[in-house]
Amino acid sequence: MVPSAPQLAKRHPSGLTGPDAVWRSPIGPVAIRVAGDLLVGIDFLPDDPPEIAPRGGYAAEVLAQLQGYFQQPQRPFDLTLATTGTPFQERVWAELRRIPPGRMRTYGELARMLGSSPRAVGGACRANPCPLVTPCHRVISAQGLGGFMGRSEGRALEIKHWLLHHEGVAA
Repeated sequence: MVPSAPQLAKRHPSGLTGPDAVWRSPIGPVAIRVAGDLLVGIDFLPDDPPEIAPRGGYAAEVLAQLQGYFQQPQRPFDLTLATTGTPFQERVWAELRRIPPGRMRTYGELARMLGSSPRAVGGACRANPCPLVTPCHRVISAQGLGGFMGRSEGRALEIKHWLLHHEGVAA
């Protein structure tokens, strides 16, 4: 789900209103949320908000690494995350970060690796607070593209398709 501006403010751990940076990426506006030297979240924004220069050094570092990914998708991220998921979600997210650019796994493959179900893996992907860095777009259905950000059509799937194509995958 794409958060609204009030949801971003409510979820921000620092108490500041809004994100720590907003950047117009090739796939649309992206909000970056940090807490100190930790990445808390990346959100795809639904509208066309003004860009916000990074508030602080770590937000600038996150932005620089995101820009690097869009220039060269094989470039690895080197960011410290502060995700707050269930133990199962954290296990799924760790597995997602092991999928290299240009490669895909199915929900079923991940489920077998984790001793779970494809639906549970999909739920963890949907709850992923740091897409791109934790690349849930690299997880597909056995029958096709699958969903992205809790959606199975529209802009969310356009973003997933674009990201996979950007990484050299014919999705």
